[in-house]
Amino acid sequence: MRTRAAAGGIQITASHNPYRWNGIKFKASYGSSASPAIVAQIEQELEKVLREGVPALPPRKELIRSLDVRTPYLETLAGLVDWDRLRAAKFRFLADPMHGAGRGLLCELFRRQGIEGAEIRGNRDPLFGRVNPEPIEPHIEALRHSVREGKFDAGFAFDGDADRIGAVDRDGTFITPHQIFSILLWHLAGTRNISGDVAKTFSTTKMIDKIAAKFGRKVLETPVGFKYICDRMLEGDILLGGEESGGIGTKLHLPERDATVSALLLAEVMAWHGKRLGELVADLHREFGEHHYGRVDLELKRGQKEKALRHFANGNFKRLLDWPITRREDLDGVKIYLGDAGWVMVRASGTENMLRVYAETTRAETTRRVLEEVAATVKKI
Repeated sequence: MRTRAAAGGIQITASHNPYRWNGIKFKASYGSSASPAIVAQIEQELEKVLREGVPALPPRKELIRSLDVRTPYLETLAGLVDWDRLRAAKFRFLADPMHGAGRGLLCELFRRQGIEGAEIRGNRDPLFGRVNPEPIEPHIEALRHSVREGKFDAGFAFDGDADRIGAVDRDGTFITPHQIFSILLWHLAGTRNISGDVAKTFSTTKMIDKIAAKFGRKVLETPVGFKYICDRMLEGDILLGGEESGGIGTKLHLPERDATVSALLLAEVMAWHGKRLGELVADLHREFGEHHYGRVDLELKRGQKEKALRHFANGNFKRLLDWPITRREDLDGVKIYLGDAGWVMVRASGTENMLRVYAETTRAETTRRVLEEVAATVKKI
């Protein structure tokens, strides 16, 4: 859209959801999600069409034309990373577009640069092979198996419209979106010393704050939703913006999530440092402390999620398991800090009778216990 100076673009997608959730995404002229103001204008026009009908259009030839969007896209991405380092590292990569819009892209870029890459689930399938096209466990099981069997150094998975990323290390370990975000920030702000601050949603790992502090970058925290990240990227110098679900954008490309870009940058980090993804995560834990993240979604009866939010926001609720509640924040839902152990957050879904519970602590077992305790408490309310 930007190269053609287009007013906007429309994408029909279910994103990371099953095919039956297909809907319309409108992208604005700057290449990312439309702002609330633009969406409001579109809604006004749609209301007018519903009232008055579709306006008559003058006869025009070629009202609908086919465009080659792939070529300029790949040409743009080819300038983002250090291909000499990637070739020298001789790593082997596996891509898993999960039958979605990302099929063929990463492998084509690797092929042009003489880097060994392969792809699974790369055929067009509107039903996504009957698997939820979301690059998280358990949906990445096919990628994990193929990485191990093929002895690839890393595997990258994309959701249906290729804006979210998940990754698998050579031994099959799942690399979480929080770890991917942290690795990329550490590399771009530290190794490459590219200017700019960082934006993250309220539910994202605190490791980002520690990495940003080391390199003298500000952290701007937003409500959940990449549209808020996009606003920050349009307003100021934001090097990297990301969310809990694996959507990451960088000023090197667009103020928008792009899983292919994230995969290229992850491959560059590996090549630059000569390390696997798991080794990079271990390095971050040694330097910034261990961060273990978890999330559960609770389907509730009508009115129950509002009661749960009031319960955890109440100042009389002063302790959770072994830890005192030392602080609360309410940017989006309620986040409770548990001494020096970490934090837990409850947030209501805007569309369903569902409460999302997020937690991050210094130990995987502690995170599990906190999530279980909060879930049990909610069910009693």
